[in-house]
Amino acid sequence: MVRIQLSARMFREFKLPDLGEGVAEGEIVKWLVAEGDQISEDQPMVEVMTDKATVQIPSPARGKVEKILAKEGQTAKVGDILVTIDESNGSARGITQISHNPIPSALTDSWTKSTSSAQLSRPSGVGIVATPATRKLARDLNVNIETVKGSGPAGRITEEDVRKAAGANVSPVSIEKPRASMQVPPVITTVTAAPSPMSSPSSGVRTQMSVNSVSVLEERIPIHGIRKRIAEKMSKSLRTTAQVTHVDEVDFTQLIALREKMKPVAEEQNVKLTFMPFIMHAAVACLKEYPYFNSSIDEEKQDIVLKHFYNIGFATDTPNGLIVPVVKDADKKSILQVARELGDLSDKARNGKIALEDIQGGTFTVTNIGTLGGVLSTPIINTPEIAILGVHKIQKKPVVKDAQIVIREMSFVSLSFDHRIVDGADAARFTSKLISILENPGLLLASNVSLI
Repeated sequence: MVRIQLSARMFREFKLPDLGEGVAEGEIVKWLVAEGDQISEDQPMVEVMTDKATVQIPSPARGKVEKILAKEGQTAKVGDILVTIDESNGSARGITQISHNPIPSALTDSWTKSTSSAQLSRPSGVGIVATPATRKLARDLNVNIETVKGSGPAGRITEEDVRKAAGANVSPVSIEKPRASMQVPPVITTVTAAPSPMSSPSSGVRTQMSVNSVSVLEERIPIHGIRKRIAEKMSKSLRTTAQVTHVDEVDFTQLIALREKMKPVAEEQNVKLTFMPFIMHAAVACLKEYPYFNSSIDEEKQDIVLKHFYNIGFATDTPNGLIVPVVKDADKKSILQVARELGDLSDKARNGKIALEDIQGGTFTVTNIGTLGGVLSTPIINTPEIAILGVHKIQKKPVVKDAQIVIREMSFVSLSFDHRIVDGADAARFTSKLISILENPGLLLASNVSLI
């Protein structure tokens, strides 16, 4: 009699979950575990980017990572299998007695099918000391990282080790690095450059960089991560809405004076007071008077959906690209409360810690471009919203006031709106109302807006 002990392996297929608000897919940014790793329930397992936010998805169970099916940089749809997890931990779940010798081929076939390749050979990369970025570089350069000898501390494999193994031996290039969401080894293509604008067309002079004897005239950087999400959303916005921009000029002199008076109070509470909280409250007052700017359109039912709450998004420049956090119920918060929330959300966005709920549910967006310079722009609507307000650089200008030429702190504001829902006359009225509040900030107090 032959006694065979079978391991009844319990596999769980983990699928990309529904992340809310109609999110249909996400990009696999980074795996926090590797095949063969033991993981615990609720342990962060993978970072997925969707709708301009990167979220960490935890493991649904305790066990061993059997097979990673969605690779970094790959876009997965909700319901796609990302990884399989062995929940059995290799424990024996039963003993089968067979009264025949030799072992029947059907049984050996069954045993083979229930035993993964991870049991028969060492999982790829186990015992290798290398960062995720180094492992990715090895994959991109078609280098078997298990054959590379590490020169770093404790035998750690460095990027230079991988490059030497690939025969590239190329040092870091002294050119501008792509944003963090796009930091991948560039595919270098050498082409004949057009004549330099500073040279005559007949001279045939080429402008090029020389990097360790490698001629770099062109780089190809895959569009993915936040940049891909921005491209998709901006393209959809322009493709599906009738966008028009209305522009006017604002005198910020009195608002600057009010902000200076409030700054010591804000500093006592460790709050950075910018112009944005005042602009948001002024925008809310306008949205209450002109509610169609605080709406969205249901394309399927052809309904205009008026929102009776005021969640104001603000465009934030981060190392990974543009993110639009949302201040929820801005109308119910004081100037300093909004300022504190703006600071907290901005820090989270720049540090890559923003939560998905912090960028969802917006009804209107403000983008303050003035801090970076620029006197005018036509911002693109953050769909499914109907409008977006752009504020630009404040600068001293001579203007006519009460028949006198005086120096005032002036800035342009631009209101981009969906002409399918609102007309140009309404945009002009909205902007005029906004200007009256910003130029006379005491009107905010008259609207029951609390400063602190």
